[in-house]
Amino acid sequence: MINQVGRDIPDVYLKDGVEPFQGIYYRDDYEYTKAAPTVHAYVKPNGDKLVDSIHDVLIKSGLKDGMTISFHHHLRDGDFVVNLVMKEIHKLGIKNLTVCASSLGRAHNYLVPCIEDGTVTGISTSGIRDEIGEVISAGKLKHPAIIRSHGGRARAIEDGSVKIDVAFIGASTSDAYGNASGKGGQSDTGVLSYADGDAKYADKVVIITDKIVAAPNFPASIKGVDVDYVVKVDSIGDASKIASGALRLTKDTRELNMAKEVAKCMYHSGYFKNGFTFQTGAGGSSLATTSFLKAYMAKDNIKCGWAMGGITEPIVNLFNEGFVNKVLDDQAFDLAAVASAHTKGHFEISASQYANPFNKGAFVNQLNFVILGALEVDTAFNVNVVQGSNGVLRGAPGGHPDTAAGADVSIIVAPLIRSRMPTVRDRVTSVTTPGESIDIVVTDYGVAVNPKRQDLLKAFADTDIPLKTIEELRDLAYQYAGKPEPVEFDDQVVALVEYRDGTIIDVIRKPKRLNYSQKALDKF
Repeated sequence: MINQVGRDIPDVYLKDGVEPFQGIYYRDDYEYTKAAPTVHAYVKPNGDKLVDSIHDVLIKSGLKDGMTISFHHHLRDGDFVVNLVMKEIHKLGIKNLTVCASSLGRAHNYLVPCIEDGTVTGISTSGIRDEIGEVISAGKLKHPAIIRSHGGRARAIEDGSVKIDVAFIGASTSDAYGNASGKGGQSDTGVLSYADGDAKYADKVVIITDKIVAAPNFPASIKGVDVDYVVKVDSIGDASKIASGALRLTKDTRELNMAKEVAKCMYHSGYFKNGFTFQTGAGGSSLATTSFLKAYMAKDNIKCGWAMGGITEPIVNLFNEGFVNKVLDDQAFDLAAVASAHTKGHFEISASQYANPFNKGAFVNQLNFVILGALEVDTAFNVNVVQGSNGVLRGAPGGHPDTAAGADVSIIVAPLIRSRMPTVRDRVTSVTTPGESIDIVVTDYGVAVNPKRQDLLKAFADTDIPLKTIEELRDLAYQYAGKPEPVEFDDQVVALVEYRDGTIIDVIRKPKRLNYSQKALDKF
């Protein structure tokens, strides 16, 4: 079946109520009954939930073949928890597991041998990178991976599309009863937002921490009433690696110039008013935009009501200088954000509060602006952020589709050409975020406004913003880099891309010329 963005979704994946993507607000007013976990009551007084080891807690949890386990990624590239747990599962010989993770990256590459030998046969995640992306792209995972946005993951857990049997939550601190926090200890992550839904909806919940503190550990990100077991380990991760390679404060002139144009677009859009709200992505230009906004805010003597999302040092700086009234945090992207999470006016929100399209009003619906990156953009303004131009999985939707759908003005900022490949092209390799929800594309060769946003075109008409059509940007990209040859794919589907509402926006197939090697296995 051909969906609304022109992607052919095989009928085999359209069953049990699963539908093709039919528009960003197709399921507005959708009604459903929330999922319910199986709760194991603790009635006797004066006990604690401490278990001696991960091995022992796996036995106590009743984990067995065919179950679904979950993890979160607040430690990002410094996370140890996934590998600690999977190595013990490997030793026990448990097979056919599905891993439901908020995101997966190079820190979790122990999943590669687990995929190869059938320990893990299914993956649901909001991000696939590094060797995990390679092994899935090569068709080694038994079932197609399911790629969801952060809001889509929260929705899937709450509506029962995903049933978590055992959730493993790495916490910076916890008391013996399971009141856990992302704050404090040697592995401070600031918040535990992505784990909130796992704790509330999983049948069994395991806190893994390297710091046991006196009860009650309040305020608690994860409430002890939702927790079954607590395990203390030597270390849950290296917090210094929270700021990944994808997150950087750029000094590149090209990126800085693009950031200036983004800030200029925001200023002239008609939405840049006292109390405006915004979120930025993690790319160099996106982060730099935050700094350029300061001059416009000072010039007009206005403040941002709140900034949200993966919080970064530039947002923290604006907050500390009084240009941002409040910070809404679902993930700390660097150590400055971790430190800020301890301060007044900096609030932790759950992934569901952040972006779930099926609750009664996520914060993404109150955004005025969002600034996002892209691997590819096509002439219909569709965006790809998960699949490289060679067809290999290498990215994350994160909150991209969620914020683009909710914000008044969604802005993509990306170089026209990246690694000698056109970013703007006739057709993206796969669709992560539909063009229906994208308003502006800022490149180093000009700015394209989606024709449906005639209000923005009118607002920019008498400015020095270098306006071009999206077709003109494509033509320039092809002129300088050549028209890219389409990637050839096999028939095997290796991943499904869900839109945030649970409909299928695209399928990803195995690239024919993928040179996958066994190098990852040699490490384990």
